[in-house]
Amino acid sequence: MIAVLLLGLLAGGVSCAAVQGGLLAGLVTRQRATSATQATMGDDLAPVGGFLAGKLVSHAVLGLLLGGIGSVVQLSLQARMLAQLAAGVLIIVLGLAQLGVPGLRRVAFEPPASWGRFVRGRARSMSTFAPAALGLASALIPCGVTLSVMALAVTSGSPWEGASLMAAFVVGTVPLFAILGFAAARARRATGPWRQRLATFTGLAVLAAGLFTLNGGLELAGSPVAASQIVALFPADDGGLQSSIVDGQQQVVVTAVTDAYLPGDQKVLAGIPTTLVVRSKQARGCIREFVIPGMQVQKFLPSDGDTVFALGPLQPGTLRFTCGMGMYTGQLTVVENLA
Repeated sequence: MIAVLLLGLLAGGVSCAAVQGGLLAGLVTRQRATSATQATMGDDLAPVGGFLAGKLVSHAVLGLLLGGIGSVVQLSLQARMLAQLAAGVLIIVLGLAQLGVPGLRRVAFEPPASWGRFVRGRARSMSTFAPAALGLASALIPCGVTLSVMALAVTSGSPWEGASLMAAFVVGTVPLFAILGFAAARARRATGPWRQRLATFTGLAVLAAGLFTLNGGLELAGSPVAASQIVALFPADDGGLQSSIVDGQQQVVVTAVTDAYLPGDQKVLAGIPTTLVVRSKQARGCIREFVIPGMQVQKFLPSDGDTVFALGPLQPGTLRFTCGMGMYTGQLTVVENLA
């Protein structure tokens, strides 16, 4: 349990900051401030507390289910892709609104007035409601190291242990999310020259997070405008064939480490039955959820060991693969067999 807590503290916050942190910061900066001149640190941290409370509840429930069922419960590839694309677009809109882009300046988040009757301590509670709802929904967009903790929850075989593991992980991410949310709240309440400076800084940060998140969705969709495909238009070299062919069967090996698939691009021959071996070496986080968008393949890799994919004969072109968040990518370049 302590190890999972440290995992959240040292790696979980960073891996989740781009997507979930971007959503939180964007939402906080676009909430309407009701008492900017008398705001306290508690007022600034209230949205963060709401978000983390919602995140804690949803992830604990998810851990409960995973531990009880004992099998991987995950969104389909299409649902994951749509959720990430939607999150990316939302974060970008929030960032542009924070930068004062015409037509988006009035974008703000607040609960309907009718809900206010059910909320006590209006100034703080209402500013916490939307982040809390976002925190509850955050389980739909698992990020990075979260996937590894989900796997631990499954293998625990216990609902309560699964819930405890996921809850401990979320608690470990508290410091980084507190900093992100507090900075966003200060930017919203600042006055004078600092207001514009902080608004610009947070707006650019949120916009960058949105673009990163959107690109992850594009990678999952196998889009030709994803960053990895744009980079692939400018190949660094023209190496030879990198697969081995034995008895008419072609095999290619990709190594999965924590932050990359290596090598990122390998040449294989078209028209030959092909086996892809993904060799995990102390793999952690997003890299363990291996996705081949063009074949609708989605597989959770072990931390260490080989996972074999029978691809069959391939057509000339490019077969792309990515991690479950689109953060890490690679491809097989399929060339004509001229022999």
